[in-house]
Amino acid sequence: MPKGTPVILDTKSFQTKKQALAYFKAMLARYVPEEIVDDADMAHLNALLKRHPEAAEKIGLGVHHFEVMSAEYGTNCFGVVRRDGTRIDFSYVVCVTNETTASHPRLGLSP
Repeated sequence: MPKGTPVILDTKSFQTKKQALAYFKAMLARYVPEEIVDDADMAHLNALLKRHPEAAEKIGLGVHHFEVMSAEYGTNCFGVVRRDGTRIDFSYVVCVTNETTASHPRLGLSP
């Protein structure tokens, strides 16, 4: 059995944070900026977003859908499109590790 901290979501479980990070990294790589995430991936992202330290702020009035957004340095990130039409990015790394960029500055991602 792998050593490490398990990550338990409502929709999926991982034996370690490393496995969860690899899963969501691969998911992100399947999409291009401005592409809407499919329903199966949306369910996992909804569950993942609940782990974000600022989940209430990120979710706002509710999630309409997720999309991929362009981020700094030519990278991509997941974005929440809320029911009121507003958009905000979030880091799957922060969700998995429960560490903000302030406590883990090498992430270089928005919290």
